[in-house]
Amino acid sequence: MTAITDDNIFGFYASFHSGENKEDKVKEYLWGKNGLNEILKPLKWQIYGQDFHLILFQVYSKPIPYLRNALREIESYRRKEKSVGIPIILDEENFFNLNEKDRQKFFQTTIQNKLDLLKEKVKRNKLDLEIDKLKLDVDRLLNVI
Repeated sequence: MTAITDDNIFGFYASFHSGENKEDKVKEYLWGKNGLNEILKPLKWQIYGQDFHLILFQVYSKPIPYLRNALREIESYRRKEKSVGIPIILDEENFFNLNEKDRQKFFQTTIQNKLDLLKEKVKRNKLDLEIDKLKLDVDRLLNVI
């Protein structure tokens, strides 16, 4: 399942282990009325530079060990698509066993940490993305500051 909307800089993809009963909870966090997709919707790629039209957060809910081991912290930049994929793994320890407030904190912290990784990639590859401005705007929207 994927949600990519027009000129939003962030998109979300979710992959679920077959037979999983927590799928609705994850979908609500990503695409619900107060989900991350809705919260981050005001952030348009044109504001931050020309090299990134999409930063796709790929959420893997309890992935099988083989897939989990194959995931990189951040994928390679796709020049043709002007995009990058950033995996986020959800499991019992880091998400499902947490209370509501801690789940929100998990997403806030994880997104910020992933943007720090992206900052290094942007710098290393000399890409046009105002990552510090993007991080500040994400902080503001996620009420981290």
